[in-house]
Amino acid sequence: MLELILFVLTSFGVGLSGALVPGPMLTVTVSDSVKKGFLAGPLMVLGHFIMEFILIIVILAGFSWLIGSTEIAIIIGTLGGIMLIYMGYTTAKSKSDLQNISDRDESSSKYGSILKGAVTSISNPYFFIWWATIGLAFLFKGVEIAGLVGLIGFIVGHWSADLGWFSTVSFFSSRESKLISAKNYNIIMKICGLFLIVLGAYFLIMAQANFVNLGMY
Repeated sequence: MLELILFVLTSFGVGLSGALVPGPMLTVTVSDSVKKGFLAGPLMVLGHFIMEFILIIVILAGFSWLIGSTEIAIIIGTLGGIMLIYMGYTTAKSKSDLQNISDRDESSSKYGSILKGAVTSISNPYFFIWWATIGLAFLFKGVEIAGLVGLIGFIVGHWSADLGWFSTVSFFSSRESKLISAKNYNIIMKICGLFLIVLGAYFLIMAQANFVNLGMY
């Protein structure tokens, strides 16, 4: 029992160390929280959870080799880079409408944040690299320790880290949104958008490098 508790706590710590690394999901969480409020963060995490749950099923079905393959990394890097550049462009182009944010369609905002959480997860090649290495090791270690209970323990620890961190980011971002001016709002959106564009370009360049290394070009 003690071993299982320590394993869950370790899963939380490792998950938190991954969540703290700046990336597209963090950037979009900030921009969405400024526009939509605190719930944007947890909803982004829900989209992230859905993608991770699907990935866990794929791994348990025996396709873990597929996640770590160079060919898949090239495809993800290329498509993900394009998606992030597009998201960055639309974020940077968004204009302040702070007075009307509360009047927006709440249903649309919710689904939009969930979708962005899913997209920023699968568009990031390092999401798959993490699961092909660290995530895979912890997944099977949990099964080794306590079977299904160990697997659930890993998921609970890992997801608690993601939910805790991104909810915290969302809370403070949404609080700041009540104090910022329209000008500062636009600056924040441009910074977030530019960061996504740079990340997208980086993923495209890395995908091209892998393409060349495979002798496919």
